[in-house]
Amino acid sequence: MKAIYARKPSKKERQELENGLKSPVGATVRRSQIILLSADESKTAREISARIGQSDQQIRKVLHAFNEKGTSCLRLQSRARHDDQRAYDAEAREQLRELIRQSPREHGYESSLWTLEMLAEVSHQKGWTNHQVHPDTVSQTLMGIGVNWGRAKHWINSPDKNYSGKKNAETG
Repeated sequence: MKAIYARKPSKKERQELENGLKSPVGATVRRSQIILLSADESKTAREISARIGQSDQQIRKVLHAFNEKGTSCLRLQSRARHDDQRAYDAEAREQLRELIRQSPREHGYESSLWTLEMLAEVSHQKGWTNHQVHPDTVSQTLMGIGVNWGRAKHWINSPDKNYSGKKNAETG
C-alpha cells in the first residue's frame, strides 16, 4: 500500500490546525495532530498510529479528508442520513389526518375508535406507506402534523347526564 501524506498546509490552514490543537473537542485535537505530524514531519499513517494510538485506517481517512476538503475536516460532521426517511410523504400525512376524522367502521373494523395499529394497517392497505409501519411511526407522524394522540376516554363525551360521575368512578 502506498503511503499517504498530508499536503503542505497554507498559512491560514496552518493557523487553523494550530488552533485545533487547543480545541476543547478531542476529535479536533487528534485530527490537527495527525495532519501536522504528516505534513511537518513526513510521518506515515503507521508511525502516527503508534504515536497517538489510533488505527492506521483512521489516520488515512483524516489525511485523505484534509487533502480533499482542507481544514473543514477538523469539525465533526453529522452521521445522520441526509435523505428523507419519513414513512409518510406530505400527501399521505394529509390523508392520514382525514382518515382519523372518519369512523373505523367505514374501513371494516368493529371498533368505533381508532388505534395506532389500525391506522398503520389502513395506511399500508391504501398504499400511503411502502410497508406496514410501527404504531410509534404513526404516533410521531400525527404529532408532526399537530394531532395530539391520547387515550379516547380522556376526551370522549356522552349525552348521558351521569357520564362524568360514571367516568370518574372506579369502574369507568
